[in-house]
Amino acid sequence: MMASSRSLSWVTVVALPLLIALAHTTVNGDDHLSAEYYGKTCPNAERIVSSVMANSVGGGRMASAVLRLFFHDCFVHGCDASVLLDGPESEKYSEPNLSLTGFSVIDEIKAALERDCPATVSCADVLALASRDAVNQLGGPTWNVPLGRKDSRFAAEIDFTTQHLPKANDNLGSLIQMFGDLGLDARDLTALSGAHTVGMSNCENYRERIYGTSDTKYNIDPSFAEVRRQTCPPQGFSGDAGKAPFDIQTPRTFDNAYYRDLIAHKGLLNSDQALYSGSGLDSLVVRYGSDNDAFGRDFAKAMVKMGNIPPPMGMPTEVRLHCSKAN
Repeated sequence: MMASSRSLSWVTVVALPLLIALAHTTVNGDDHLSAEYYGKTCPNAERIVSSVMANSVGGGRMASAVLRLFFHDCFVHGCDASVLLDGPESEKYSEPNLSLTGFSVIDEIKAALERDCPATVSCADVLALASRDAVNQLGGPTWNVPLGRKDSRFAAEIDFTTQHLPKANDNLGSLIQMFGDLGLDARDLTALSGAHTVGMSNCENYRERIYGTSDTKYNIDPSFAEVRRQTCPPQGFSGDAGKAPFDIQTPRTFDNAYYRDLIAHKGLLNSDQALYSGSGLDSLVVRYGSDNDAFGRDFAKAMVKMGNIPPPMGMPTEVRLHCSKAN
């Protein structure tokens, strides 16, 4: 069901004459990713990405923004950089993506790569590499990134994008189903959710949790709820108002404190606390909360697995020269 609906969301916007005329365009098929993909064509690719990330992002909040871009890209039409495309009907304008930032960093990396090896490194691979570097810059693990992704020429429809991104009040069953549709299991879900050890969320996303108005609410520490209510009133705030860190202990360090927050019933979102709510995932949360190395290993494995999610079969792809628009 997932593969079919993902395909239909873009097929209707493709015109046959356009496809025939496209130069340097391929159709997604049996491409295989490899960490050595650019070994001959752009041997400095990883160094360039790491250099820009270190100079432009460092250990600041933009690192978590870049990581979030990768997640939101891969969950919609696979890891194809479609989230970077501009346009009135682009994925950027779906409700879950309105708060995305970090686009300028990706553009800066892409420009540097174009100077060194033109028309070679895809924007999708830039996102994958930049996300790995973001995690590492924040004190988290590193890993070899399989490369060779191509960029989709078309973004998903706005409604489709909203439907296929996790929501702040999703229950555990919904999360497991959504991840499962992408080939990610419950262990991947638990490990990847640890990305919330960095970054922040707006009041509108956690309001239902702290005021107990959601049907999907889970146990919450009363003192934690009270602190959050001080900056998030029961109604009225929207957009960037009332931002709060996902991890109240070390919000700018990529570590396992997120899981200890869950054990203490201090998860910011209902979808966070769902991982530790009397389910079979409780033991995994406890393990990650007590063993940072175990979390780091599983997170790295899950990031590679998520990064391997391809665009739908038949999706026209290319290496974009500018990440915000098709060639």
